[in-house]
Amino acid sequence: MEKVLITGISGGQGRLLTRRLLSNFEVCGVDWVPWEGHPRDVNVHVVDVRKKKFEDVIRTEMPSAVVHMGFIRHFRGDAKRRHDVNVRGTKQLLDHCANYGVQRLVVLSSGYVYGAFPENPFYMDEDHPLSASRSYPEIRDLVEVDTLASAFIWKYPHIRTTVLRPVNVLGETVHSMIGQYLRLDRCPTMMGFDPLMQFVHEEDVADAIARTLEQGLQGVFNVTGPGQVPLSVAIRETGGRALSVPDFVARPVLERLFQLGLWPYPSGAFDYLKFPVTLSGKRFIEATGYRPLFGLEEIFQSIHR
Repeated sequence: MEKVLITGISGGQGRLLTRRLLSNFEVCGVDWVPWEGHPRDVNVHVVDVRKKKFEDVIRTEMPSAVVHMGFIRHFRGDAKRRHDVNVRGTKQLLDHCANYGVQRLVVLSSGYVYGAFPENPFYMDEDHPLSASRSYPEIRDLVEVDTLASAFIWKYPHIRTTVLRPVNVLGETVHSMIGQYLRLDRCPTMMGFDPLMQFVHEEDVADAIARTLEQGLQGVFNVTGPGQVPLSVAIRETGGRALSVPDFVARPVLERLFQLGLWPYPSGAFDYLKFPVTLSGKRFIEATGYRPLFGLEEIFQSIHR
């Protein structure tokens, strides 16, 4: 069986993907934290992707494929460390893939990299510019990671590299920013705005990654879910209440709370509550035959308060 190495294997998405792959692949992985009770036939190495020990893991495990999802996506820690782990860690991983004979690489990016702007068209395709850093500088590292991986496709065409950009991911185990937001009893919204939002279940993201590996896909692809609803509907269906606040009030107050460590998101995130970031998943569907298994009702029910 081919061997797949997963970075970030101990996280919720990593565990789901491991179980999805085990029937067709040998699986190993790395993470900063251990995975207690992991399957016996899965080697889990507790290492930092920036360290020499990670290169040792690549050299000894000799995976034919790598799935890179070992990023820091929250804002609880030091911003410089987040950038260093995400950007320098990815650069070193790409170098190791080129040097140690990796044949396939999947990088799990995000639909957030396109940015939230009033001029956004509906259902952006993969050729739309990655502009998130313009209004949301705190996620410039994710834009840089996506750009590095996209350039790697052309630099090393013999390595079948795929960048996946899923829409908002929800589920029982994945701790996404939108999941944290929708678990609030009262969700602050921007007065006068109710953007369309797309959601995908964590299990469908695992299936999309598995299909990418199984079919040897190459290129950049959006991964979408079963449809889209206004933000107000998502809040209602997950059991919350919308708290409409004017932008000029919400932004400075919540930015100050963020700086004090009392609110989890910087002010740039608020634009995603104002302007639609809807993606076209047509290219991925046509390439793989992917269809989401979970409907919107099931996705919203996966949110536990």
